[in-house]
Amino acid sequence: MSPVLFWFLATLSIVAALGVVVQRNPVHCLLALVLTLISIAVLFIGQDAVVVGFLQVIVYAGAIMVLFLFVIWLLNLRVETASTGRLAIKFLGAIGVAALLAELESFAMPARLQVKFSTTHAAGYGSIEALSQALFSQYLIAFEVTSVLLLVAVVGAVALARRSTAVEVQERAEQLARAEKAA
Repeated sequence: MSPVLFWFLATLSIVAALGVVVQRNPVHCLLALVLTLISIAVLFIGQDAVVVGFLQVIVYAGAIMVLFLFVIWLLNLRVETASTGRLAIKFLGAIGVAALLAELESFAMPARLQVKFSTTHAAGYGSIEALSQALFSQYLIAFEVTSVLLLVAVVGAVALARRSTAVEVQERAEQLARAEKAA
């Protein structure tokens, strides 16, 4: 992979990741996250990890993002229209971002920092066999914990959506009861 393409994709993934945080519309945040994941997948493919790159697109940008989209639609999230009024939190967040950018700049400035592009890899690098061997031996517990965590997140989102709906129904019934008493 050429260094120009590498830096373009790296910049694109960082800008898209910032779009995830900055956007107010949850669907736009999700689309920015998909762009981030796809650009990272192209980086994997450019580094000769073709299987990991395609799995990134299929699993994360495909299946999990569709799941997140359904959760967003289920929760019926709306765009935040009014300011939250937490100026202190926004100010501290801006200071934190500035500090992280300054730290990144201090690491990137020295002339000794160079991206090394290597074309030699170990035998079986990026193959399905090597990936499955690592995934189901070294990282089995992390793999299973991640799947349980995603399941718990979906169940929690559904529970929160149902609870808020039940509260809204109860409030509506109370409003109708008060209106009937007033009439």
